[in-house]
Amino acid sequence: MSTDQPSDAQRFSELWDRYAPRIQAYALRHVARDEAPEIVAETFLVAWRRLVDVPGEPLPWLLVVARNTVASHHRSRHRARVLSDELARLHAVVAPDSSAPDEVVLERDALLRALAALTPIEREALLLVAWDGLLPAQAAAVAGCSTTAFKVRLHRARRRLDAAVAAEPGAPEARAALTLVSQEG
Repeated sequence: MSTDQPSDAQRFSELWDRYAPRIQAYALRHVARDEAPEIVAETFLVAWRRLVDVPGEPLPWLLVVARNTVASHHRSRHRARVLSDELARLHAVVAPDSSAPDEVVLERDALLRALAALTPIEREALLLVAWDGLLPAQAAAVAGCSTTAFKVRLHRARRRLDAAVAAEPGAPEARAALTLVSQEG
């Protein structure tokens, strides 16, 4: 049984040989030199997984995948920078004096107790935004509700968390740690 159709591996290999340098050039225009190979690899990983979706003229399709990969990469880097900056700021606020670890433990404990006092839905809303770095619309998709419903959940969760932290011993210090989750957005 002879077929004129190349196998998936052959088709993918041809895509790689022909278009990887073009995708590399595109990536180099949009990310740092050391990050470009990751963009190329992720782009072709998508191409491999969706090989049946790759059209007859694959370059435009591959460039769209590369553009989306670059955008995702930028969002991830931004979230990592924001988280790093926030952790550094919280460390400076919560633990300005490294000789007081007991205060840090008490503040962290107060915050954790306040989070535990929330309903699972409220806690999830806060964590999707503050911990996972999702926008309300993205978090709503994860939570399986409308963006409006999610924003209401998030608002209520922030309000209840603020109240729970205020009721805890050491509230002023623990409240400083809430900046990330208490910001409306």
